[in-house]
Amino acid sequence: MTSTLTAVPWSGPVDLPLGGELDVQAACGLMHVHGRRFGRPTALGLDYASIVASELDAIGASALEVARLRGVPLDAVSTSVAQAALLAVSQYLAAATADEPDPVPTGVGGPPFLSADGVAFEVEALDAEVWRRFWAALDAEPGAVAAAWRPFQHRFATATCPLPPELTGLTARLPIVRLERVATSTGMTLVRVAHRAVDDVPPYVVRPLGTGSAPVGGASDPGVLPLSGLVVLESCRRVQGPMAGHLLWQLGATVVRVEPPGGDPLRGVPPMAGDVSARFHAVNRGKRVVTVDLGTVAGRRELLELASGADVFLHNWGPGKAATWSLRARDVARVRPGIVYAHASGWGDALGPRPPLGTDFVVQAHAGVPPSLMTIVDVFGGVVCARGVVDALGRRIRTGTGQSVASSLLSAASRLNARATRRCTAPLRVPVCTDLVSLARDRRFARALVTDGCVVPGPVWGFG
Repeated sequence: MTSTLTAVPWSGPVDLPLGGELDVQAACGLMHVHGRRFGRPTALGLDYASIVASELDAIGASALEVARLRGVPLDAVSTSVAQAALLAVSQYLAAATADEPDPVPTGVGGPPFLSADGVAFEVEALDAEVWRRFWAALDAEPGAVAAAWRPFQHRFATATCPLPPELTGLTARLPIVRLERVATSTGMTLVRVAHRAVDDVPPYVVRPLGTGSAPVGGASDPGVLPLSGLVVLESCRRVQGPMAGHLLWQLGATVVRVEPPGGDPLRGVPPMAGDVSARFHAVNRGKRVVTVDLGTVAGRRELLELASGADVFLHNWGPGKAATWSLRARDVARVRPGIVYAHASGWGDALGPRPPLGTDFVVQAHAGVPPSLMTIVDVFGGVVCARGVVDALGRRIRTGTGQSVASSLLSAASRLNARATRRCTAPLRVPVCTDLVSLARDRRFARALVTDGCVVPGPVWGFG
């Protein structure tokens, strides 16, 4: 099979005869991780690795243009579909090779749920009390509700979610309208799985920001990487925003990560690699960290001081937070004319000022993305956001004007749908990965992986 999406090579630094999307998904662990909920390696419902690779290729091309505009002597870039796949499984690979066992639950299954009238739906709760209230209002057995909370809460990290049959059986006996009423009254987010794929939302929007300008940082070591010498100030949680910052770091930027007093709580989530969560490390390694209490006026002033020396400010705060804190694009541009201000949200403006929780699986459901308990939209959301930032940097240099960038999980999901093609059904030419630890030790992956407290993918791009 040849890719219908991109001319990017399949194997790259992976020493395997990868000849198509299914080969890459099989060899690089995508089938293994996605298939955890089914109890067997299973192909994703779209050409995910090829789509991610095509986007990474476009980022590389834009980064080369930024390098040229900055006088950095680079004229070639390379990536591969295999490198894109390894990026997608980076958190799972890191967790599997951490210092302690990866606590993946036994058993198979997981949402979407199904109502009595045949409507598939997702639910989301970030608070155990919301979870308890929802199921209590449906008269669910308390022991089953309590037992289900941990696998549900950790499904982002484990890619599986075995739930007690008491819960799935209960929703299957109730109509969707009753389930929606109970969700509304208890604070649970409930989203129906779309019958039609959303594919018409732009992946990102870049707009001019203000009229003032300031010099874009120069390359401190010309000829190294396209964004060498640029500073990215990142205030992000979870996966989408940190993934965008991680890719900008791979392009050479100095990324300064803003965390609350005591550090990001996700730093301590097992399994650990040294003194930090392996999953957290996979998307945050190499970043500098500063502690700022954004809940105080003094902390917000400190952030503006940091932004005054940055080329990019990136955040994924919830709806209305930037306005409440007076840290909107125009507020930051006052202290740093010419800055690129990027917001990676859950829903963008699509669902109004008070949208439901915007997490990977509910966005998948709303957008009609082929479902997976892998964080496929979160990861791709980071890729899309990074592309928007690099695009905006090029515009900033060409026009002398700051830029704002808006992307979202919904826009990333729409991009996935728009680029989805008919899946390949050709026979596999390579063995299917059934264990990420074995993949990490496979010498054929040696040039694509690095050891840094745990095993993580090496550079996504090669520049020359």
